[in-house]
Amino acid sequence: MSTPTEATPRKPSAAGRYFFMLLLGLVLGIVGTVMAIRSWQAKQDHFPDSVMTVQSWHMGQLKKNIEQNRCTANETIPHLQTLRRMADDIEPAFGDEAKDERFVTHTANFRAALDKAQSNPPLSCESLKATMGEVGAQCKACHEDFKKS
Repeated sequence: MSTPTEATPRKPSAAGRYFFMLLLGLVLGIVGTVMAIRSWQAKQDHFPDSVMTVQSWHMGQLKKNIEQNRCTANETIPHLQTLRRMADDIEPAFGDEAKDERFVTHTANFRAALDKAQSNPPLSCESLKATMGEVGAQCKACHEDFKKS
């Protein structure tokens, strides 16, 4: 004769706890990684990129003025003045690269082109194109020697 056996209580499985700890570890790892990357990015020097971005924007506005046939002195001189002011920030922005004699020459030529444009401002779209060509040639010359891909 068989006697009914009592059901033995089962121990709860530890798999649920392991799974929870794995998920918690993954979440904390992702959060930690994001925080580390953001911290590293915050320490990067954005000054050189900022100077070039502002100058590029003003050159773009001058190009846009040409395309829209809006080439009066009132519409072009403010951009040329800002470009000239920003040209004074190139050496401080680039630090050690600014000590290279070629870099010094390029920035001096860039400022000279902008000084010329301010002393004899373009009053027509044709003269603005010529001025932008001179200024752009100075930008291109420096970028060919120093810009990193």
